[in-house]
Amino acid sequence: MSTMDARTVTETLAHPVAQELLFSDVPARLSYVGLDGDPRVVPTAFWWNGTAIVITTVVHSAKVAAITAHPRVALAVDRPGMPPRSLLIRGRAEIEIVDGVRDEFVAASRKITPAEAMPAWEAGVRALYRQTAVLTIRPDHVVLHDFETTIPKAVSDLVAQRGDPR
Repeated sequence: MSTMDARTVTETLAHPVAQELLFSDVPARLSYVGLDGDPRVVPTAFWWNGTAIVITTVVHSAKVAAITAHPRVALAVDRPGMPPRSLLIRGRAEIEIVDGVRDEFVAASRKITPAEAMPAWEAGVRALYRQTAVLTIRPDHVVLHDFETTIPKAVSDLVAQRGDPR
């Protein structure tokens, strides 16, 4: 398990590009290990509460069973286009089963749901779910690439080796 020092994690998450991605209207991709040992990647709405990623899901989902068995997870939040921007997060997921629907679930969904659809969506979700599983992921390893102020080490090494191609 590779973790970073807490100060580096905090500083990276506070970077303006990281904040832009954390509060953006794009879903994250959550990676975890399934009960069969194979990797999984699923898109998911998420909420950043200032210290952790919060994801809400169905209590009896395969994802909850798998993450209970293998709590180390990874997330990617990125924006297409040029220059690309990506935030890569690793951490341990804690799962709590709660009654009803927490506000974080609604807030996360509001980011990716058209405003005119939200009232019906929220009413439907609150009527459907008696309980939900709340995954809380506290980042212990964070990498940010915006290809302007931060780039992958392999790319910067190549530029240093060959010179700036501009």
